[in-house]
Amino acid sequence: MKKNHNIFLIVQKQTRLLVLSTVFITISCGLMAQPDGSMKMKNIQTAPGIRVKQVSSGRVIHRFFDTSPLSPSGKYLALFRMPYEDKSPRPGDAGDVVIVDMQSGKERVVAQSRGWEVQLGANVQWGKSDKELLFNDVDTTTWKAFCVVLNPLTGKSRRLDGTIFMVSKDGKKIASYNLINSVYAQVGYGVIIPKNLIKRNIGPVDSDGIYITDIATGKSKRIVTIKDIYEKTTPSIALPNPQDFHYYCFQVKWNSQGTRLLTTVQWAPVGGGARLRSVITMRTDGTDIHTAITPEQWAKGGHHINWMPDGEHLSMNLNIDGKKGLELISVKYNGTDMKTVFTPGSSHPSFHPKGLPLIITDAYPDEPITKRNGTVPIRLLYTDTNNEEQIAEVFVSKGNGEFRIVPHPAWDKSGRYVIFNGYVGNTRNVFIADLKNIVSVSKN
Repeated sequence: MKKNHNIFLIVQKQTRLLVLSTVFITISCGLMAQPDGSMKMKNIQTAPGIRVKQVSSGRVIHRFFDTSPLSPSGKYLALFRMPYEDKSPRPGDAGDVVIVDMQSGKERVVAQSRGWEVQLGANVQWGKSDKELLFNDVDTTTWKAFCVVLNPLTGKSRRLDGTIFMVSKDGKKIASYNLINSVYAQVGYGVIIPKNLIKRNIGPVDSDGIYITDIATGKSKRIVTIKDIYEKTTPSIALPNPQDFHYYCFQVKWNSQGTRLLTTVQWAPVGGGARLRSVITMRTDGTDIHTAITPEQWAKGGHHINWMPDGEHLSMNLNIDGKKGLELISVKYNGTDMKTVFTPGSSHPSFHPKGLPLIITDAYPDEPITKRNGTVPIRLLYTDTNNEEQIAEVFVSKGNGEFRIVPHPAWDKSGRYVIFNGYVGNTRNVFIADLKNIVSVSKN
């Protein structure tokens, strides 16, 4: 396939059925790092009334399910192109920060980054306007990681003191955990430097934690340490022997109001063994710390936390009924008011940004709701009726671990578009779906 596609998959809306209309785009399976792929050809499919466009191809991904790659004006899509997709990132290897003009379909490399991993790339995302594109990079002379603020229209850029995991909705501040030792929490989400320069955390340390950087001034501040969280969160996550465990924060997310953060704290035995995890929330100054999901609750099965639009509740895939499989639940930031929102849950759920009773999510290839052939659905869940439809079905291969390919479906800020990843033409690529018909109906 050519690099700059303008392929539109258009199906006239007839009825809102759980039926997919086949669109003939040939795609192949299996990365070089994933030799077990069994399908040689698949079709990408869309539901009636859904318009899908492949916007970029060739080792390219959008970031994650909690931020939109569409610029504030909607004119540009910000993506990351890996230099290779069949092996782990090597320190100092650079990938491309890419923007796509949504009107012309033309893409342009606006920067390079050495601060990336396979799952989220360089954490590329937009600031308060189209003139602020944010992403991580690494200075290979000092091996210091930092966030870059780039004006992609002029090429002017500057460094911030801290790294970026997620920008606040107003584009004024960024939140990050320690992206350098993120590789010890979970591979794929941080930045890569030589391993001999990375210090492991023994016990709940006071030298690591959550960081906030002011974009205007560039100054970064650690607002809370892992030790603070360990000692202050309620309910407590304290152990009788904490020095026998490695402790790390993993991911950090703003609520839409910019008033609270969530992170996860995880710990695993120093000598090796299974990790335990909890979901922690706090105010943006590091106070009022709560355990929203306890390690005992998470140990029953769960993954992928996100803020809900009200800024008070979180969503998560979690087993709370004791039966096989996960439910999509909501819970207040302090761990109260837990309830099932939709069954079954799957993969990366996020609620409609305008508060409509809609959730977008995907699935992992081995989850029960899939066909187990390397394709996964992009699920649209209706929380008011407990119905769902698949707006698309996309091939992602059967790869897992560091090299797994995940759609990470993300709403744009208007709630009309959904952007997701796929694996077409034996490489990673990005699609955008227009849900205008569905969203307009749901508003009425």
